[in-house]
Amino acid sequence: MNSPKTGAADAPVKGDSVAIKNFTFSPTTLKVKAGTTVTWTNQDTDAHTVTSAGSGGPLHSPALATHATYSYRFTEPGTYAYLCTIHPFMTAKVEVTR
Repeated sequence: MNSPKTGAADAPVKGDSVAIKNFTFSPTTLKVKAGTTVTWTNQDTDAHTVTSAGSGGPLHSPALATHATYSYRFTEPGTYAYLCTIHPFMTAKVEVTR
């Protein structure tokens, strides 16, 4: 008997790191507590950015070359949506709780 797909790949993941691979941020939703430093690592051969969606957000990485990292410490609860400005179809978010 096969179990139906539940969309678990899109479920929020706890941790403190995001992989940039195959033109996606993985996980697409990361849940952290306030005070956590999250690190993004580019595993693609193309450059990518980690940039807040909309204006005024805190995430503003330079273009990350292969194996480059970018870190940000989230101090305030909220949902932080971000994208790659080079490839705007690449989107994800960090959910910060107390």
